[in-house]
Amino acid sequence: MKKVSLVILASVLFAFCQSETPIVNELFDLPKKLKEVSGITYTNNSNLAWLLEDSGNANEIYGINKEGKLVKTITISQTNNIDWEDITKDSQENLYIGDFGNNDNIRKDLAIYKIAKDSLDNESVIPSYKVSFAYPEQTEFPPKKTQLFFDVEAFVEYNNNFYLFTKNRSKGFDGTTFLYKVPNKSGFHSAKLFAKFKAEGNFENAAITSATISNDGKKVVLLSHSQIWIFENFTSDNFFSGAVNRVKLNHFSQKEAICFKDNKTLLIVDEKTKKIGGKLYQLDLDAMH
Repeated sequence: MKKVSLVILASVLFAFCQSETPIVNELFDLPKKLKEVSGITYTNNSNLAWLLEDSGNANEIYGINKEGKLVKTITISQTNNIDWEDITKDSQENLYIGDFGNNDNIRKDLAIYKIAKDSLDNESVIPSYKVSFAYPEQTEFPPKKTQLFFDVEAFVEYNNNFYLFTKNRSKGFDGTTFLYKVPNKSGFHSAKLFAKFKAEGNFENAAITSATISNDGKKVVLLSHSQIWIFENFTSDNFFSGAVNRVKLNHFSQKEAICFKDNKTLLIVDEKTKKIGGKLYQLDLDAMH
């Protein structure tokens, strides 16, 4: 990963937004043990950012305070971290873990786990329930290399449904991400494909690695290693039906996690490799206008 430079970020976003005020701030280095963060969400009840790591790491979530200190580690019992790729919350601030990383498009055990907000003071938590799902469009495991559409690293919860944004790994990548809908209910469900969006750029710059929705439900943001896309003024739950603002960050790092801290503020995390990355950044959306 390339190191995220606050100076570069600020100067590029200055050029993009025509603002004299730096709008990206490097808040802190993440705790050393968190080298492969793949998801982040923020809860006002706890005033903590909750993070998780992807495959090969523990079945734990981590609470980070505003100083960047690791103040809470919770083991998610009766689960395995097959490939945890994102974490989100609902309007009541219950948490959801997305175990749906599927790089090779071969998994048949895709799942989302609900973690009740009232259990976040515990050291070990059993999920309230498990949501299992499959993509009806996938009939081969794996599909042909030109049809590797079924990896996901990004989702949000909205009005008692999950919305999953695929990470396109197909040969001949064209930036297309699929939007799937899964009910927020225990049990097995067929994911419903109902919208598509074509992000600009090649795989390294336009593959979707995380997503977030504002607390008021008016903005959805997608993340890649070098850009974000802000969707607003959408109709119902088709987030791609409204206006979109693409923001080029103009540097490359392994950004895998994004969340709203409030309706106007985004938090972004990149993974750490050797001495590079492993930082948390803040982006003020108001400063972009």
